[in-house]
Amino acid sequence: MLAEWLTTVSFVFGGCCSNAITLEQLTSQFPRAGSLITFCQFAIISIQGLHRHVEWTSYGPRLKPRRIPLMPYLIQVVLFYLVSLLNNAAFAYRIPMAVHIIFRSGGLVVSMILGWIFAGKAYTAAQVMSVSIVTLGVVFTTLSASEPSSNIIHESSTPMYLTGIGILTLALVFSGFLGLVQDYTYTTYGRQPTSTHGSDKASHAPAWQESMFYLHFLALPMFITVRKDLISQFHALSKGPVASYTITVPPSISATIRPSLSIPPPSSILLHPKSSSFLSFTNVETSSTSSLIDTDNLFLRLQLPAACFPLLLNTITQLLCAVGVHRLTTQVSSLTVTLILVVRKAVSLIFSVVVGWGRKTGHPENVNMNMMWSGAALVMLGTLGYSLATNARNSKKRKLE
Repeated sequence: MLAEWLTTVSFVFGGCCSNAITLEQLTSQFPRAGSLITFCQFAIISIQGLHRHVEWTSYGPRLKPRRIPLMPYLIQVVLFYLVSLLNNAAFAYRIPMAVHIIFRSGGLVVSMILGWIFAGKAYTAAQVMSVSIVTLGVVFTTLSASEPSSNIIHESSTPMYLTGIGILTLALVFSGFLGLVQDYTYTTYGRQPTSTHGSDKASHAPAWQESMFYLHFLALPMFITVRKDLISQFHALSKGPVASYTITVPPSISATIRPSLSIPPPSSILLHPKSSSFLSFTNVETSSTSSLIDTDNLFLRLQLPAACFPLLLNTITQLLCAVGVHRLTTQVSSLTVTLILVVRKAVSLIFSVVVGWGRKTGHPENVNMNMMWSGAALVMLGTLGYSLATNARNSKKRKLE
């Protein structure tokens, strides 16, 4: 039990924080790569879940039995696709990572309003007060980066920034509707049981795995609507700076391939230090002015666009983050989930603003630090207050029952 808990927490903090770092690194270099990043994230999570949810029959592949029918997932898929695409697309409008992290925490406000309007939910005074604090924090955070820096004057900076804020706001609205649809779905078809035994465990994957897979897998065909953006973003990344990775060739392999190179004595081949070949042999100890390389000391050189490695890390860490958060919801109470995620966001903020991991420049982003930290504190304080108020209300209901 302890090992499973530690694994989940490591996925949440290690996966989600690393994902924020790699996302900031990518979007700082390629701010318009949001669609490509989203597609890669959806693709790797879908591939990871294929063996659990797809089986091969004599008539070809088919989906395994599900806890929830396919139709109720479709609305969730559309909303989840739009939320994910809009959140990553906002970086193209000069939204700093710090503002991005805190603004997305304002979903509590939207969820309360939509729940009151469409679901007829009632809230206590403590919950309303907590949400008001969150709203004030989101406003502070938004204003903290609304002014252009003194050394970067551009007439369209403020309209562009406001457009990005509008995109994030629309994503929050879609996210609020997604929460309502998910609540209805789980109320209708039942939530994940605390434990699975016998045939149920054998025939069905855990509910969190099923939901995570179908929300990503069924959304893949929808990326055809942004296919032109995907192609242009792929070309932009492939034409960017090139990074070289070298791997030592073991002597046994070097001796094996030497005859096939048809190298005349004294065992040397032409070296092209500035070669753009995808894969080539090199000798890192050879001077850049030399035209020969000794095959007794071979290295395999792999040259790729510099954005490939951060993109790969981002997709992998997104998978770990998603797995960690979904597992967390099945192991602890909703209050504990909220507390852990608030701490996780605080750690991501520290990495982004204080440490500067993910940024190419050493100085902080164009953000009013005092206003930004004040907004972050209000958002986290309001979120904790709402969670405590909700927990107290639920405990009171259980006692009355």
